[in-house]
Amino acid sequence: MSRTARFFEIIQILRAAPAPVRARDLADTLEVSMRTVYRDIAILQARQVPILGEAGTGYVMRAGYDLPPLTFDVDEAEAIAVGLSMIARTGDAGLWRAANRAHRKLAQVAPGTRHLVASAWGVEDTGQTDPGLIRRAIRDEAKLDLVYDDQNGAQTRRRVWPLALIYYADTVMIVAWCELRTALRHFRLDRARDAALTAEYFKGQGAALLKHWEETEKDKTVTTLAL
Repeated sequence: MSRTARFFEIIQILRAAPAPVRARDLADTLEVSMRTVYRDIAILQARQVPILGEAGTGYVMRAGYDLPPLTFDVDEAEAIAVGLSMIARTGDAGLWRAANRAHRKLAQVAPGTRHLVASAWGVEDTGQTDPGLIRRAIRDEAKLDLVYDDQNGAQTRRRVWPLALIYYADTVMIVAWCELRTALRHFRLDRARDAALTAEYFKGQGAALLKHWEETEKDKTVTTLAL
């Protein structure tokens, strides 16, 4: 998370909090150190953001401080609220934390979405591999080493080029180019016993491979409605 994004999150958290928020709680929510929180608060206060309090006592936002509003109509806000709630189904803890941050922003401009309730039933455990690591590898076009159990339970080691994640109701699937098979393959995340970033990249090749998958494999793999 960038410093600017942290500033925004701190302001949103303090605006919504009914009581002073400890630096420790801010650090846990933002996944940074307490030292970073103290530094960020000091910068915000220096920029005339009305944050009151200090280390050891907790922080509050003086009433009446506003940020520029987001512009969503009612239907758009409701669509976003439902989509954010359904992220709980993925079992992806990193995405769920991001959904909570986004929900805090949405609640400031569209508070009336409590009547839309999404079931959290779905993936409860994606296994030993963090989906956030896979998402990072996709963004960076970094190769991954997978220790993977196939459908017969046999363990295999693969070096793959991760291209996409498919979130089903009961599992998460990695779409990747497999160096062993020299072909596109799909790997269930709950069968990945280990995943490690390598020092190798496939920069500039991911988009073409993803397009090839979309044209040849996507419709056979997952049913979607495009946004």
